[in-house]
Amino acid sequence: MDKNQKINCTVSSCRYNNCDKEECELNQITVEPIDDCETCTPDESMCGSYEYNDEDGEE
Repeated sequence: MDKNQKINCTVSSCRYNNCDKEECELNQITVEPIDDCETCTPDESMCGSYEYNDEDGEE
């Protein structure tokens, strides 16, 4: 897909979130369904590319 799509993001705990621009800085994301959820509504999906923003170097 050669479209210039933007992914807006306000998940401040994700390391790929750019808080200033409210954009995801990944080149692509994976959207996955939430386990055991078949509501056919947008809240049933989530970003599978999420990584915790560990600024202190701790996990």
